[in-house]
Amino acid sequence: MIYSNRAEWLAAPKKRVLLFGMSGLGKTWAANLLREAGWFHYSVDYRIGTRYMGEFISDNFKREAMKNPFLAELLLSDSVYIASNITFDNLAPLSTYLGKPGDPAKGGLPFEEYMRRQRQHREAETAALLDTAHFIDRAEDIYGIENFVCDSGGSICEVVDPEDPEDPILTALSHNLLMVWIEGSDAHTAELVRRFDRAPKPMYYQPEFLAEKWAEYRDLKGLDEEAVDPDDFVRWTYAKALAHRQPRYAAMARNWGVKIRAEDLYLVRDLEGFTSLIAEALPA
Repeated sequence: MIYSNRAEWLAAPKKRVLLFGMSGLGKTWAANLLREAGWFHYSVDYRIGTRYMGEFISDNFKREAMKNPFLAELLLSDSVYIASNITFDNLAPLSTYLGKPGDPAKGGLPFEEYMRRQRQHREAETAALLDTAHFIDRAEDIYGIENFVCDSGGSICEVVDPEDPEDPILTALSHNLLMVWIEGSDAHTAELVRRFDRAPKPMYYQPEFLAEKWAEYRDLKGLDEEAVDPDDFVRWTYAKALAHRQPRYAAMARNWGVKIRAEDLYLVRDLEGFTSLIAEALPA
């Protein structure tokens, strides 16, 4: 770790952290708090949705628009401009592009196309994570900002091997930032599942995990691919995905960083509180 103990962290003139954990536990909230305190906020999901998948997303919008004769005519004459309006707090364009597999009448994608988009996301997330060091330098060189927070996506644990001491992504990240896991409780997990059940959204998962769950779900329901309800499949998969991710997050914290509890993070109100919380997680 770049800060081996509390004293080093508290005395460091340049504080750099990467927040990771399940989506919905406060990574972006904490990053926004730090940005308001003068830190540079690097959002991995925003980088994915703009630099690496922006063209895929906008082309998908255009493909849908071309199905409408009125919009098609305007597009072909360059009379309208269609683009993604993705922001740090609104990643819906990225999620919409990833899509859900199943019945096309219910907005589902063929499983092969769904997996192709998943592969695109994996490549994009890998690249965006490896861009972190560049943005640390960029923040200091252009803006003179030395304190840095990387707001990672919930799927970071799907693109790394936390048990491999030579994992290229984790090696690069840990050389430049303190890896901080926001650990949720069972109650948090239950609430995330309830929230997801109300509004299921596309997510990225490891291809082996997805292929296994796709086959398991269809076998359980006795359905052909085209008959799968996309929302029902992603709801069914979500809770299993959280259970799949939890030990991977834990290994990342154990081997590459530290952990803080989500309920403790929720009590933080300012930069001083955040700094103290991280200090408590480090060895004395």
